[in-house]
Amino acid sequence: MHKLTAVMAPVLIALAASAPAQTRHNSRAPIDFGADHIELQDKANRAVLAGNVAVRQAEMTLNAARMTVAYTGQVIGGNPQVSRLDASGGVVVKRPDQTARSQYAIYDLNRRVITMLGNVTLTQGGNTVSGGRLTINLDTGRAVIDGSSVAGGGSGAAAGTTTRAPSGRVTGTFSVPDRN
Repeated sequence: MHKLTAVMAPVLIALAASAPAQTRHNSRAPIDFGADHIELQDKANRAVLAGNVAVRQAEMTLNAARMTVAYTGQVIGGNPQVSRLDASGGVVVKRPDQTARSQYAIYDLNRRVITMLGNVTLTQGGNTVSGGRLTINLDTGRAVIDGSSVAGGGSGAAAGTTTRAPSGRVTGTFSVPDRN
């Protein structure tokens, strides 16, 4: 696994007041990645990873069929400075007690926002929420799930696509603690 110097942050969403608190993600930890194939496109300041892509930083993992890693062209300490990750194909983001799934994910390191698009499902304990788009502001911790998603303006696989939850609404199930 190769290490990229970047800041990735956790997908932190409290689905219920009774859910256990998330531990703080170590955004200074190195990012390890692996894939069946990697193509470096230095003139375009990007790398394309394909086939069983796995990215790990501290306790968080991101798996997908394909990922484009965009970097600024700036190299610090021998490492390219990553600015964006675009993932597609069976995207799964996992934390110790939380899993988010979607067709696409965009992690904008400069804005500190993760956007997951297309048939999004977020599970924490017995709680599940589904929708078309999940947007997480990593500075504020605020997460918003809505029933449809429109992605545009980006260079990722989801650019210009529209995806709707089956009903166009956010749906879910919250677990209820056993009360005697």
